[in-house]
Amino acid sequence: MVYIRAKKVKSDQYLYLVKSVWDSKKSTSKQEIVKYLGKASDVVKDDIPIEYRSDPKVLSVLASFNPKDIKKREEASKKSKQQLYKKLTEGNIEECVKIYKEYVKIFNAADFFDKILKPVMYDIGEHWANNKISIATEHVASNIAQTLVRIIMDRVSGTGNKKKILICVPLGEEHHLGCDVLETYLSIKGFKVYNMGTSLPTESIMNFIENNNPDIVFVSITLPDNISAGQRLVRKIRDECNIPILVGGYAMQSEKIPKFDAKIVSDPNLEELPKIIRTA
Repeated sequence: MVYIRAKKVKSDQYLYLVKSVWDSKKSTSKQEIVKYLGKASDVVKDDIPIEYRSDPKVLSVLASFNPKDIKKREEASKKSKQQLYKKLTEGNIEECVKIYKEYVKIFNAADFFDKILKPVMYDIGEHWANNKISIATEHVASNIAQTLVRIIMDRVSGTGNKKKILICVPLGEEHHLGCDVLETYLSIKGFKVYNMGTSLPTESIMNFIENNNPDIVFVSITLPDNISAGQRLVRKIRDECNIPILVGGYAMQSEKIPKFDAKIVSDPNLEELPKIIRTA
């Protein structure tokens, strides 16, 4: 059984999707967090994992938190996703920037990345895999998305007074949009970010760690085919450095998450990352 739990922090409510799990040793049930949903007034149906999205109890509780704002957000999100998909696949960077600017007038950059750009890029990837769009269109969309993230990054003026984060990918991983999104958001939050989001030899990454002493390494893996290379990279870092390692990316969102000698960040909201980094 799943349900939504609210936690009040100062004057705001924050929502968690939790489920009851039977503890056979203690012969009692306990609560287990399925997903942190975010600030109550910002949470919408699409934030609920798809397998629980039609649960009437979950939807009832969700609707009780400022239903007018929820409807407004859902409509704005749906419209923004449709527009962004169209403009990305058309290669229109100017219109993509306009969509971002209009969206963040109501919401924020983290929401844009989490709830607009990420699902749109997933749709584009699936539509290419299912032959609904051509490989050329997929490449155009990916390149425009990366340009969009860089433009947003240029608007960021982070203070850089927090932990130093190294973002990297294993050898063979050519997808770096997720790294660019991470760099932008964490820079907004004031972290010093080193983005090595291109495929480099492991020794190059190790030399960089030795010379720059980052506080945390974040390994991003998009394609499941690169999981083995990611595991080797994590083992190498673990063998030579005493440093926290986070592993995330699309490849970590499968039902069976592969084993790493690191903390797995399977599918967090961006707003959760600063807390994860602080406790790593």
